[in-house]
Amino acid sequence: MAENILRPIHIGTVELPNRIMKTGAGTSFIDEGGRVGERIIGFYETLAEGGVGLVTVESTGVAFPAGTHHPSVQLHFENDSYIPGYQQLTDAVHKHNRPVFIQLFHSGPWHPQSWTGIQPIAASALPKNQLPNPHLDEPREVSREEIRDLVETFIGAAERAQKAGFDGVEVNGSSTHLINSFLSPGWNRRQDEYGCQSLENRSRFLVEIITGIKDKLGKDYPVSVLLTGVEYGLDNGISLEDSCGIAQIVEKAGADAIQVRGYGYQAYEFIHPGPEQLFYPEPIDPLPPELDWKRKGAGAFVPLAAAFKKVVSVPVIAVGRLDPEIGESILKHGQADIIGMNRRLLADPELPRKVADGRLDEIAPCSACLYCWSRRRRNLPIRCRVNSRLGRERELIAHPVAHAKKIVVVGGGPAGMEAARVAAERGHQVTLLEKERRTGGLLALAALVKGTSIEDVPLLIRYLQGQLARQGVTIEMGRRATPQTILSYRPDAVIIATGGRPVLPDIPGINGKNVVSMEGLHRQLKFLLRIFNPYQLIRLTRIWMPVGKRVAIIGSGIQACELAEFLVKRKRAVTLIDRQELPGTDIVPDETRNSLVNWLVKKGAQFHMNVDVQEVIPAGVKIVSHMGEETLVRADSIIPALPLVADPELTTSLEKLFEEVYAAGDCERPALIPDAVSTGAEAGYRV
Repeated sequence: MAENILRPIHIGTVELPNRIMKTGAGTSFIDEGGRVGERIIGFYETLAEGGVGLVTVESTGVAFPAGTHHPSVQLHFENDSYIPGYQQLTDAVHKHNRPVFIQLFHSGPWHPQSWTGIQPIAASALPKNQLPNPHLDEPREVSREEIRDLVETFIGAAERAQKAGFDGVEVNGSSTHLINSFLSPGWNRRQDEYGCQSLENRSRFLVEIITGIKDKLGKDYPVSVLLTGVEYGLDNGISLEDSCGIAQIVEKAGADAIQVRGYGYQAYEFIHPGPEQLFYPEPIDPLPPELDWKRKGAGAFVPLAAAFKKVVSVPVIAVGRLDPEIGESILKHGQADIIGMNRRLLADPELPRKVADGRLDEIAPCSACLYCWSRRRRNLPIRCRVNSRLGRERELIAHPVAHAKKIVVVGGGPAGMEAARVAAERGHQVTLLEKERRTGGLLALAALVKGTSIEDVPLLIRYLQGQLARQGVTIEMGRRATPQTILSYRPDAVIIATGGRPVLPDIPGINGKNVVSMEGLHRQLKFLLRIFNPYQLIRLTRIWMPVGKRVAIIGSGIQACELAEFLVKRKRAVTLIDRQELPGTDIVPDETRNSLVNWLVKKGAQFHMNVDVQEVIPAGVKIVSHMGEETLVRADSIIPALPLVADPELTTSLEKLFEEVYAAGDCERPALIPDAVSTGAEAGYRV
């Protein structure tokens, strides 16, 4: 299966031992002042140790502060004082015999003036109403003299990269960054030799950077270039014909490899972090016709790479939610030469090694939740739903234990399964007690509500179940844990991961026959899961559901909004009721929240926000606004969908019986799936 993806390839004079490349997406793992520290070195060393063919250190600003997007979360490299830190990073990667490049870029119009007081620059000055990204600040036009200085700035950063031990550089000419503002006719309105009259003029700035680096560092020093293949949602944006022409120009200038991806504006904004997001909550109409949508986003950009492959002879790098199977197919059919990955390697940095060993079923899955990207958008260090070690590679290490303990884990949800996995991996003897007849906890409910077309939660369930089997964890189903039950196992330590407690609001009539509690829904789901798998159950609910045609949901958080989406897609008329002023405030990223709420409104869902529920009656729900206005929301079924609350009762009782008791997941602090997995892992590492 991995015949092609494991073959070596050269970028210029540098040999990649296989065709899997870690792209230069940001992590925000930096130290103060945009510097390299232990955290980011540990991250990149782990990738190299995992066997990736090429490590690309994330987007690094060549100028500070105007060349960065955010001064506190982005690497920069504007002077020689940064070289020692980067040298430590390249040494760590080279220790595992892997090449490492660094991505160089200038934020240009992406730089926010509000953070520094410096007006961003672009190829042309554009008024607010003509900006392709209306949320950006108005840029000023960069002068010819500044262009010459900026070329030297890029060359200087590349020279420092060579001194720091980087095997090559990647020049970022994509997205809304400075170089792309010259390449894109949607941004470039200039009338000089850098203007929009021809591809040669639009490419001149980038060409001067490439030739300048080659002249300074030698023809053999590799330079890769990142380009936008098509700009979607932008009148007069870059077309595929344009980008193929630009690719030929940069190859002639000396580029040793070219990476291509799509970029979107307006309704297509989400295409960049994950093309699969154009399907959420429903597919955008129209989907870009030249892209490949047969896998609902995975591999969507492959036709762009294939088009480049036809016009250039240097290696072409494909990206866009690729995995080893898709990558192998791309290489087999000659559509690209190198397979760029990001989220797949965040979820499992050992992916390349597992592919080489034929252990594909052991690869930790990326379920496309975009939690990593949402944190990056908020200028926070990225995290991963499935990989709790991400960003803590030198902190969370599964050192084998000197003396194995008998560990009892109570609860088979994501927190308990991850705690059991980590503890067993370290050498402990682990028994997991689950009161239901299958593991997964609320993940099964999440899988049903979220669906699987975009975010595939069952992948996480299957992965954790497989890991427990490989690690030899004893699982006892249908085993309700009490202090007496746990004592009978004579454990040395106990990890409690029993989940949070559902909340029923204190409202008259809340126990009426027309009220369907989340606990009741989950109880029915657990019964049906004895017969059907999550994929089958999702299809079944499109035929039958235990709720009426009109549904009132009490709550407007992530649980409520996703439940509303689920019900609307099953032809229910939905009304959301909450004291909050805005719905979905806990949904991340913001674009997902906006897409979902706007879609619900478009589909006819009603929102009664900033109101109190007075009473539930057979006809529906009585509410009162903050102005005292009373309204009856008519509904056949009422579902309270409020956040869980902590349930520390079992933990408290066990602390009196055992020296080592750890709580993980919602029983301690209800939160999101990544938090449950993370706290479970931490308990497994501590025990």
